[in-house]
Amino acid sequence: MIVREVMTEPPEVIRPSSTLQEAAEKMRTLDVGPLPVCDVNNRLVGILTDRDITIRAVAEGRDSHLTYVRDVMSSDVLYVF
Repeated sequence: MIVREVMTEPPEVIRPSSTLQEAAEKMRTLDVGPLPVCDVNNRLVGILTDRDITIRAVAEGRDSHLTYVRDVMSSDVLYVF
């Protein structure tokens, strides 16, 4: 199986400078748990999951309007072309 045969085009991403509130709203709208995080050059720099938001932000009492994706995303991401 080839990856492009099962992936959604175009992929939905979020920027590291977006707030967690924006990310959670996008996740709800798209009905997804993970979002790839891409910089302004559309280079993959991490991934943000609903679990990242819960464990790394909500559980620590962070404000979702003042906490950025870059603060809680996972930056060690394996990917394929």
